[in-house]
Amino acid sequence: IQVIDETNFFQGKFPALEKINFIYNNTPLSDAKANLKKSGFDGVLYIPKIDLQDAKPQGIELYGEKNFSIITQKLIESTIKKELEALKLEKAGIDKTTLAATKTVVNIKTINLSEEGEKANNTMALTGAGYFSGILIYMFIFLYGVQVMRGVLEEKSNRIIEVMISSVKPFELMIGKILGIAGVALTQFTIWGVFSFLVTTIVSSVFKLDRFSQDKISGTLSQMQNTKDIQQSMDMYQIYNQLEGINMSLLLGCFAFYFLAGYLMYAALFAAAGAAADNETDTQQFMLPISAPLVLAIVMLSAVINDPNSQLAFWLSMFPLTSPIIMMVRVPFIGFSWEILLSMALLIAGFLAAVWFAARIYKIGILMYGKKVNYKDLRKWLFR
Repeated sequence: IQVIDETNFFQGKFPALEKINFIYNNTPLSDAKANLKKSGFDGVLYIPKIDLQDAKPQGIELYGEKNFSIITQKLIESTIKKELEALKLEKAGIDKTTLAATKTVVNIKTINLSEEGEKANNTMALTGAGYFSGILIYMFIFLYGVQVMRGVLEEKSNRIIEVMISSVKPFELMIGKILGIAGVALTQFTIWGVFSFLVTTIVSSVFKLDRFSQDKISGTLSQMQNTKDIQQSMDMYQIYNQLEGINMSLLLGCFAFYFLAGYLMYAALFAAAGAAADNETDTQQFMLPISAPLVLAIVMLSAVINDPNSQLAFWLSMFPLTSPIIMMVRVPFIGFSWEILLSMALLIAGFLAAVWFAARIYKIGILMYGKKVNYKDLRKWLFR
């Protein structure tokens, strides 16, 4: 990039990188633009005369035949910004070292008071654990719920269902389909859990991770002479200690419940959608009301994370169609309480209602071919 600097402030200030080089010269801007293609440069950076009193300098331009990446643009902007700020400090008689010494980093240690005593926690760790759990449930409900719907469609389109109905009731067939895929999901979770445990155990033994114990850390810190090294080690230990403060048994238990109950509820609805349609294209009209609550829960995650004890967070965690995701975000913050028990009870009630709803549709729709079903037909099937 050719740099035309009328201020003479930035000579040698732009860093030389592996893929970007800045060449400084005094070529007139009009000539540099006209000869850009012949010159071999990819771009021309023009910096006009700048008044240091101006808080927002104007007229800085970057010319090129092709669009520059956002990284290149941000690099140039940050370099100019830093140099102008340094010049302003120098003109005002302020030493940069003195100014840097005034910068202060404040970290608030949060402590929960409970009957067991004081427990340190980390809001970022709690947020990350809850958010990750909620996203996992969202993904798995969709993944395995769609498998149920496609399984029903396949049996219906291949007319296998007509043979199966002669041996079992439609309701039993639907429940069998849902529980069978739930068994697949649990088997996969078990394999992942066992594999993760083995990897963790092997890594811990190979790399001797017991050095994170209190005794080991105290001994290491006493041998350190560098204050910066000591502070970094203490910061790492605090993060490790705060992660240990998360109630993993409660988090894992709630994850297992909300995944299973949420999956069973949504799987029944997906099965009903599959039974009411002749092919996967026809299921799209029924997917919106089923998937909308899940999408709403994901959209509202940021609001719930910002205030997990708000009225919005409370009611979303009570509503059965959104509670599997929203409550998982709140669990690390509220701990075991009556709110979790009430949410679980409502989710079970929602599952039973979804099964009743799906069974009414499944019973009729599973043997219906050649007719495009609409919401009016579904209403008749429900209340006939």
